[in-house]
Amino acid sequence: MQYCKPSVKDAAALAALPNAYIGAEKCQSCHPKQYTDWKMSDHFKAMQEPTDSAVLGNFNNTSLQADGVSSRFFKKEGKYIVNTQGEDGQNHDYTVKYAFGHYPLQQYLIEFPDGKMQVTRQSWDSRDKKWFQQYKGQKIHYRDWLHWTGNAQNWNTMCAECHSTNLKKNYDLEKDSYQTSYDLLTVSCEACHGPGEQHVKYINGKDYQSGNKQPNSLLLLAKNTKQLDQINACAPCHAVQSNVAADKIASTELLDNHIPAVPNTERFHADGQVNEEDYNYASFLQSKMFARGVQCSNCHNPHSGKLVLPGNLTCLQCHAKTFDEPSHHFHTINTAGAACVNCHAPGKNYMGNDLRHDHSFRVPRPDMSVTYATPNACNNCHQDKPAKWAADAVVKWYGPKRKYSYVEDLIPGSRIDNKSEPHLLRLLQDSTTPNIIKATALNYLGATPFPNGMSALMESLSSADAQIRYEALRSLQAYPKNNMNLGAIAAMLKDKVRAVRIASADLISSMGKNIQVPEEFQSAYQTAKAELEKNLLHQADFAHGNIGIADHYQRNGEFANAEKFYLRALKKDSLANLARLNLAVTYNLQGKNQDAIQVLQLAAKTDPKNDRAWYNLGLLYNEIKDNPNAAMAFEKAIQLNSQNSRLYYNYGLLLQQMSKAEKAAQVLEQGLKSFPQEESLHYALAYVYLQNSRPDKARTHVMFLKQVNPNNPDYQQLFSSLGIR
Repeated sequence: MQYCKPSVKDAAALAALPNAYIGAEKCQSCHPKQYTDWKMSDHFKAMQEPTDSAVLGNFNNTSLQADGVSSRFFKKEGKYIVNTQGEDGQNHDYTVKYAFGHYPLQQYLIEFPDGKMQVTRQSWDSRDKKWFQQYKGQKIHYRDWLHWTGNAQNWNTMCAECHSTNLKKNYDLEKDSYQTSYDLLTVSCEACHGPGEQHVKYINGKDYQSGNKQPNSLLLLAKNTKQLDQINACAPCHAVQSNVAADKIASTELLDNHIPAVPNTERFHADGQVNEEDYNYASFLQSKMFARGVQCSNCHNPHSGKLVLPGNLTCLQCHAKTFDEPSHHFHTINTAGAACVNCHAPGKNYMGNDLRHDHSFRVPRPDMSVTYATPNACNNCHQDKPAKWAADAVVKWYGPKRKYSYVEDLIPGSRIDNKSEPHLLRLLQDSTTPNIIKATALNYLGATPFPNGMSALMESLSSADAQIRYEALRSLQAYPKNNMNLGAIAAMLKDKVRAVRIASADLISSMGKNIQVPEEFQSAYQTAKAELEKNLLHQADFAHGNIGIADHYQRNGEFANAEKFYLRALKKDSLANLARLNLAVTYNLQGKNQDAIQVLQLAAKTDPKNDRAWYNLGLLYNEIKDNPNAAMAFEKAIQLNSQNSRLYYNYGLLLQQMSKAEKAAQVLEQGLKSFPQEESLHYALAYVYLQNSRPDKARTHVMFLKQVNPNNPDYQQLFSSLGIR
């Protein structure tokens, strides 16, 4: 492997040459140690034929009763059978096609028509030797997306890519079927190093024997691989991510083929600690380890997956011995409290019994738990104690001062309220903020139009980090399109990274089909739009993928296609309320308001706590002059603590129109408590007070408008009415 020094040119050469996957056995003769390590790894056992040696579960006519489902496990004619609830709600016998994983749990794949394979909810606990059920305590309806026969447990799209080598999903949109293929059943050498045919030809050829070194010998990931190249090679399976398209391009840039999730509150705690399954990538990029150049193989044997040294010794490769002493950790040596990972990489069980460690390697901050209710490592163990107890212990041991951490701005920034923007901007301006956190701040800036958000997003388009550029373009979708610098956005159509080009094309297409792209970028726009369409269609087997396709059609005025894909999304996931909300917009744009109201009523019924469903319903009722129902819907949204300033604005003006001036003022004042800088609320309050002969009350709000935006022509009449110059 000494000649295998990877580079971007290597990756391109590898793609250009005819090359094939040859299997791990061909690697064994030259790399016996690596091969032996691999045979002990989770990768080797990622997916196996259901042989007696591979299947760990007890299929000796055993049973499991859990969450209203009865299941039985037995063998018949040499095959492993699971009898459990099927997609029709009735129990059936299902033949195990493959064993999936091995430790600490093993799952089983069942083959269905149309090329689909599904992962059973019933799983084998390899540690405690017993059957258990995923999503313990949840009674999942057989038509639910989460049911084991549903989209959430579909092998082809949710699991397959990271359990086999060179997988091709091959989804057929029209038939809603798969012809999924792979070159090697499990995760082999070539899953990471690339196809080996050309490499073996070189090693066995005259060039190698004569010392004529071929450039890089056409393999990836050798000893001297750069930090980010190695991490990006692991990331596709160790990050929550979506594929850019079906066709992979030869690149060491992650966002050419995959779009990783940022650590926002959808899957993470507000401080960036992992909450839902994250697979480590987004956590590790937050860490000081990453900032100092540490890569996966510094701690993990890349072939066995095991730690390079047991326990704390892995950490002591770099850290001084004093960090492994009671004077640092204040716990008895060789106890759980003295283990580095329990304080700096706390674990959480996923999939029932699979303990995974947070790889952000942070210093515990129980003081943040006191202020913001975020978790901390101390109270993970000392669950009978309050966070204040842990925070006081930290002060006693280490003194009262804590070094600044980005979490001090990330947490308040994540709240998306009137106090968030300064914190998010500070994260972007601070050179010590990890890039993944800057990308997260940009993601939050797209949750609602902040006053200074657009300028921060536009400035971020010049970042050297592809994820920052991508998130900036995605978040610009939330801002008024008529105020954007189209030239700067169009320039991103020529970005070197595919995901960024796609985000640029998506943003420009959202400006309307009549948008005039500068001539110098028109060709790039057509190319990027084609990449965008491939990206959207690749996700069409997901509910959210269909929503993305429908949104694209809606923006371009293709309403029939938009409706088609929103309905496809709901067929795949009946709880995908975003599809209903956007479908209602599609109907409204066509003047089909009664259809839109019916869809929104169903959305509110499906998820009564969805404030956006009630708000949109209120807007529609208001549009058709049904004021009582509009007021009812707006009131529901307010009761759900909506963080939408327009809700208060629209509801306040509706109440004024209904001659309920006092209530109108109360609603608008309530809105200002959450959004004190929101000009529209000040404007509406001034209007309401003036309409009801309360110029004294109006003056405060008019003076605010005069101070923040004195030249706004819409405000001039207010200024004149109060004699303000």
